[in-house]
Amino acid sequence: MQMINQKKVAIVILNWNGKKLLRQYLPSVVEHSRDEDVKIVVADNGSTDNSIDFVRENFPSVTVLCLNENYGFAKGYNVALQKVDADYFILLNSDVEVTERWIEPSIERMEANPKIAAIQPKVLSYQHKGQFEYAGAAGGFIDKFGYPFCRGRILNVNEQDEGQYDRPSPIFWATGACLFIRAGLFKMVGGFDEDFWAHMEEIDLCWRLKNRGFAVWYEPGSVVYHLGGGTLSYDNPKKIYLNFRNNLFMLFKNLPKGKAFFPFFVRMVLDGVAAIKFLVNLNLKAFWAVCKAHAVFYKNFSRFNRKRKLLQPVMSKPSHNEVFQSSIMWKFFIQKIRKFSELDFDPED
Repeated sequence: MQMINQKKVAIVILNWNGKKLLRQYLPSVVEHSRDEDVKIVVADNGSTDNSIDFVRENFPSVTVLCLNENYGFAKGYNVALQKVDADYFILLNSDVEVTERWIEPSIERMEANPKIAAIQPKVLSYQHKGQFEYAGAAGGFIDKFGYPFCRGRILNVNEQDEGQYDRPSPIFWATGACLFIRAGLFKMVGGFDEDFWAHMEEIDLCWRLKNRGFAVWYEPGSVVYHLGGGTLSYDNPKKIYLNFRNNLFMLFKNLPKGKAFFPFFVRMVLDGVAAIKFLVNLNLKAFWAVCKAHAVFYKNFSRFNRKRKLLQPVMSKPSHNEVFQSSIMWKFFIQKIRKFSELDFDPED
């Protein structure tokens, strides 16, 4: 693979058999990313659908990196970004439509505050333009048991965008669908954890950065539209497996010493409840996906215990205001809360 010449900003789109998505969404990226300090890269995970020939023929300004095999999301980006020199990376899903001036507000905010390691834009639904999109919405958070949710999206309920979340603010995690991140910090912390393969690797990355004292922000001045489910649908058994497994990986690695047992134990119990619910509803594939996720975690316990021991000494900030000190599941299913603004939660308090 060639080494890409340094640019201030490198937009890197990881592709796997996404010719249809590239045809639909890449034109907006090219149209709204014409600054001379911006480089657009399509990193291909061993596609077999002529994606790369399509990009080369139709978008000559876009650089192509061929990775030769499907490394998955996490390792695919790690391998690709080792070949890209830039001050800032923008990791962009192939099913995202960008808008005019989508880059400048986030980069300007990071330039003004060196403690900000990563930023996500406002992520709206491509299919329902006035609605927040599942993967990121107006910035990500987790509850004390590790369940992720967003400002603008709690579990599977997406809010309408009525300007209610138009203030830039710190968040816990930034979506991998459109992630602005300092290239040096991405490489310093080792990039994505490749054991995750895909799903929640960006939450794990943001958590590691925050544990080192860096901040993650939401910038509503940058706006993108995300199709969502472009690779795996939200109820796909493989996606259920990856989400349950990777959440255990993430919690075990990043919870601070002395404060890990209770939330991790409760999360294990809640996963069991979820599995039983799948079984009662005769969703056997989802039930087995949860069982497999736990089996694989136990199998890899020693491996992740070593990772945890390496991360503990560099944890300079073990607690974060952006962790909701309650149960989002309780709020959603018992108290019937559907909007972020209805939670008793102020991350900036």
